[in-house]
Amino acid sequence: MHSIEVVLAMLLAVVASGYLVRILPVGLPLPLVQIGLGAAIAGFFGRGHTLDPQLFFLLFLPPLLFLDGWRIPKQGLFRDKGTVIELALGLVLFTVIGAGLLIHWLIPSMPMGVAFALAAILSPTDPVAVSAIAKRAPVPKRLMHILEGESLLNDASGLVCFRFAVAAVMTGVFSLADAALTFVWVALAGLAIGVGVTWGIATAQRWLWRSFGEEPGAALLVNLLTPFAAYLLAEHVHASGILAAVAAGITMSYVELTGRVSGSMRVQRTAVWDTVQFAFNGIIFVLLGEQLPGIVERAVDYMHAHSVHSPWWLLVYVAVINLSLVLLRLLWVWLSMRWSLLKARLRGQQRPVTPWRIVLATSVAGVRGAVTLAGVLTLPLLLPDGSAFPARDLVIFIAAAVILCSLLAASLLLPVVLKGLELPADDSQRHEEDLARRMSSKAALAAVERRRQEMVQGQATGSVQLVNDAAAQVSLLYQRNLSRGQNVDADPEQVARIERDYRQLRNAGLNAEREELFRLARRGRISDELSRKLIRNLDLLESRQRD
Repeated sequence: MHSIEVVLAMLLAVVASGYLVRILPVGLPLPLVQIGLGAAIAGFFGRGHTLDPQLFFLLFLPPLLFLDGWRIPKQGLFRDKGTVIELALGLVLFTVIGAGLLIHWLIPSMPMGVAFALAAILSPTDPVAVSAIAKRAPVPKRLMHILEGESLLNDASGLVCFRFAVAAVMTGVFSLADAALTFVWVALAGLAIGVGVTWGIATAQRWLWRSFGEEPGAALLVNLLTPFAAYLLAEHVHASGILAAVAAGITMSYVELTGRVSGSMRVQRTAVWDTVQFAFNGIIFVLLGEQLPGIVERAVDYMHAHSVHSPWWLLVYVAVINLSLVLLRLLWVWLSMRWSLLKARLRGQQRPVTPWRIVLATSVAGVRGAVTLAGVLTLPLLLPDGSAFPARDLVIFIAAAVILCSLLAASLLLPVVLKGLELPADDSQRHEEDLARRMSSKAALAAVERRRQEMVQGQATGSVQLVNDAAAQVSLLYQRNLSRGQNVDADPEQVARIERDYRQLRNAGLNAEREELFRLARRGRISDELSRKLIRNLDLLESRQRD
């Protein structure tokens, strides 16, 4: 029963964190609150829960990476693909070499191979942590897209470097050619499997729906199992399960564009995935907090047994390594920016210089998270000769401390660095939204007219008038979208004011409708089933108004 109690306590901690982050006046980011609650759970139960890293990888990472790949804006990802690849591949290798050498110099008792393994597992940034921090900092959208794309792709490169460093420690042999070939296989096979699994499942589902009808519950369950299928299949052929889950999610976004899923299923699926995302994100950080007391205790024991320094030197190690990671990232981003400007000049192009605060924010936003934690816990306990894996407890402590420090630094520094930053106005999104509204409204008006003509054929005069009145009411909703986009020279402030007033009035009407439906249900005038159905429709309308 102990394990079940721990799981329930973690879920309760996730629920409590959602309220505490709003109650606490300090304004701490949600991950830090969840880590604190996890440490409290460990203290209450007297010890940390034994964590199986492989199970951790399998249970939590595939669905979260799948969802991040599904929801990441693809236009922004492919627009900045060069920058994303430079960060996801080049920066990882740069960090492994630079931080690995520094760690070995700073901690001579740590073998070179172990130092490189630690640097490798610290190199990937975490999409879950990045997204959590971005909610409390005014991160520009384009920068956020780059950070999300980097964190989705750098896991594979970091983990491959980590595995080869650990293999070098275990065997004493390292081959750069084998490492390069393995990375190519791990990346390409993982991407191909992720794409293939999603397309195969989507094709099979469409055939089943055409042949036997749509079953929402089964379809939703298949959707939840898709990332696990991609991950397990990729790991079975020794490819990157993480990249497979990401590729499966990106492919799912293109499957959605076929429009072959019913609206009701999309609503259900969104609600379920939002719940999964909130619960799993929270459990990851609660687990980190729950492991912390034991990690710190074992690191202190290591310092007493293997080091001439006081355990307080652990803080020095963590501070220096964190600072080095930020500086290495800052140097790489600056060099990458200068290289891009040089290439533009050689092509005769003029590119605006990136503000220094954006460069600094990109460096500070390199937040570590679940991949670092789960990866470092997979370190072997023993070497092939039966001796203990060197500095294992110290490596795990440093990795956990870097996760905490990167979260804290990003949450404190990003709002300061980006405060008041003025960037050139980007009206492309507003123009795209206006275009979408106009074109969809035109299509809707045409469809309404075609349907009206079909409905009035052979009808009596009174019935024809009722159909015409209903069509006129529906058409008014779409005419508003068309009229809003006709005057392109209108004052943006006036347009925004009109839109804001309309939403307030519309929401007032929706609130009144809801209150009346609740009143009728309380008095037994309508059934609770009908009231739930009608209120759900109003909730969806209100949600659309907010979007």
